[in-house]
Amino acid sequence: MNPRLLRRPAVVALPLTTALALSVVIGTAEAEPARHGSPARVLSTSTLPDIPLAAFSNGLLPGSVDDDRDVDLGGIGSDLYPAERRGEYWTVTDRGPNGQIAVGKDKRRTFPVPGFDPAIVKVRAVGDRIEVLRSIPLTTASGAPVTGLPNQQGRDEAPYTYDASTPLPYNPNGLDTEGLVRDKDGGFWLVDEYGPSLVHVSAKGRVLARHVPEGLNLTGADYPVIESLPSVFLKRKTNRGFEGLALLPDGDLVMALQSPLLNPDKATGEDSRTTRLLRFSTRENRVTAEYAYRFDPVGVVEPGQTKTSELKISSVVALGGDRLLVQERTDKASRLYEVRLRRGSDILGSRWDTTAAPTLEQLDDETAADAPVLGKRLVVDLNTVTGVPGKIEGVAVEGPSTLVLLNDNDFGMTDGPQAFDANGRLVDSDVDTTLVRVRLPRPVR
Repeated sequence: MNPRLLRRPAVVALPLTTALALSVVIGTAEAEPARHGSPARVLSTSTLPDIPLAAFSNGLLPGSVDDDRDVDLGGIGSDLYPAERRGEYWTVTDRGPNGQIAVGKDKRRTFPVPGFDPAIVKVRAVGDRIEVLRSIPLTTASGAPVTGLPNQQGRDEAPYTYDASTPLPYNPNGLDTEGLVRDKDGGFWLVDEYGPSLVHVSAKGRVLARHVPEGLNLTGADYPVIESLPSVFLKRKTNRGFEGLALLPDGDLVMALQSPLLNPDKATGEDSRTTRLLRFSTRENRVTAEYAYRFDPVGVVEPGQTKTSELKISSVVALGGDRLLVQERTDKASRLYEVRLRRGSDILGSRWDTTAAPTLEQLDDETAADAPVLGKRLVVDLNTVTGVPGKIEGVAVEGPSTLVLLNDNDFGMTDGPQAFDANGRLVDSDVDTTLVRVRLPRPVR
C-alpha cells in the first residue's frame, strides 16, 4: 500500500475507557554465575486488554487502516523506557503485524495490515491490566505515516499481502522500530532494523533525522537521511539490525546490533557469537566508539538449543557511569548481564571495524587475536524466574533492584498460512502483551 498523505496528526491521548475496551570476566564467553542469595521473583503481572488495531491506528492517523483482519494492538514490547511518573513507561511498537509463509523454496514476508504505522505508546500498569495513556504516531516531515514497510528492493525482504499472494510496494520511509529512549527535551531516539539506523524523533513523532551506515544510498525518504554510521554495518543480517538502545548519563546513546554481522558472508554470521555495540554522541551527531560483545554459547542461554543463529540482543539499559545491562536471548530464553564500556575496548576505526579478513565475526577467540571483547557478569537468568513470559524485548530498571519486563506478543500472529482463516481473519495465538516486575536478590545500581 502506498503511503497516503494525511493531515498532520495530533498526538492522541486515548480515553481510559477506550484504552480498556479497545567482578568482570574479561574476554571470555561464559560469564560468572550470579552470587548466592534469595532468588529473583515476580512481584506483579499486568496484561494489555484487547484493543482493535484499526480503532487504535485510525485514532492516530484517520483512514490509515481500512481492515485490521481482527488483529489487536500488540507488539508494544519492542522496548520499555521509564516515563516521568513511577509505574509509567514509554514503549514502542515494531513495524506491525508480519509473518512468513513458505512459497516453494522461498519464505515470503507478509504484512496483513500494511497501513499500520509504528507508534510510541505510553502505558502504566494498574493491578493486572496495562492501561494505554498516550500514543504518538511516527510521521515524515510532511506528516505522512512512515509505515513499517521495507525500504529497498534487493536489500530488504519483499513485502506481500497477508496470504503471500500479492506483492506490496517498498517504502523508503518505512521503519522497523525497536529500541527507544526519551531525551531531556521531550523528543525520542529509536533504533531500526532495516538500515540499520538510529532515528531522532520529535515529541510529536515527526522524524527529524535518520542515521544510517555509510554507503546505504537510501533515496526517496521524506525526512533527512544521514550516512553517519560505520559502513561495515551494511552487512547486518536481514531482520537483525539494531534492537537495543540505552541513554547514558552523559547524554550519549549506545545501540546494540541484534545479531552478528554477515561479515564476510552469511555462513560466518550464522555461526558467529560476536555482535557489536555503537556509542553515539547526540551533541556531535556522530559515532564515537564501537565495542565487540560476545554471546554465551546458545546452549547456555537456552538449554537444549543448538542453533547459534538463535542468539540475539534485544535490550540494553544504562545502569550509571559506563555500566550497561545487556539482554541475551532466544525466543524462549533470556539472561541479563552487566558490562562496562571501557576505553581500551573501543574498536572504532581499527581493522575490526572493517571487512578485512579475518573479520571479528570469524574469530573463535578474539583475545588471542588481540581483538578486545567487553567483559560481562551474569546478573540474572530469567529462565529460572517463574512467571516471566517468553520473548522479552523491553527491559527497564526501577529503583536499585527491580526489573520491569515487557514481552513482544507479535500482535497475536504466528507464521505460516494457518495464521489467518479462510475469510482472512486472524487466528489469534492467545499470547498476551504482558508486563512483569521482578525483584532481584541484590541491587544492580
